[in-house]
Amino acid sequence: MKAQAPTAYGQGLSSQAQNLHWLLTNLVEEVPGIRSVAVVSSDGLLLLSSDPDRAEEAARPGGSDGPRGSSADLATIVSGLGSLTNGAAKLMDGGSVKQTMITMDEGSLFVMSISDGSLLGVHATPDCDMSVIAYHMALFVGRAGHVLTPELRSELRKSMESAQ
Repeated sequence: MKAQAPTAYGQGLSSQAQNLHWLLTNLVEEVPGIRSVAVVSSDGLLLLSSDPDRAEEAARPGGSDGPRGSSADLATIVSGLGSLTNGAAKLMDGGSVKQTMITMDEGSLFVMSISDGSLLGVHATPDCDMSVIAYHMALFVGRAGHVLTPELRSELRKSMESAQ
């Protein structure tokens, strides 16, 4: 199942926010094997989603019994995994965590740090080309990292809240 590109919830935003939505859409549409993508703030809030409609559904009381791996689920997992790996890195005097990859029988999970403490998470198919996904994630992080200001993060949070 291919992830959906972001929809109308990205309309009416600043040019920087629209640019981030465009970058996410490109990532989803151009890279084979991606199931779901989420950008999560350093405090664990979903900022961008590849499937905002399913994120909205999951957030409602008695929400979706739909497939796991929606962006809302992914955001929770990415936030927790980011916290766990950062804690491990501190204990090991390993410096900052750049990326984390988990391979499973039925898919892969990639988490990459963005310069402001935000995280990019990608849930991919089991047959994905991991190096291609990691490369395109690095491109996204390189392009998005310098524009994720506190003001833009606030705008993106409000955009996600209004989509629900």
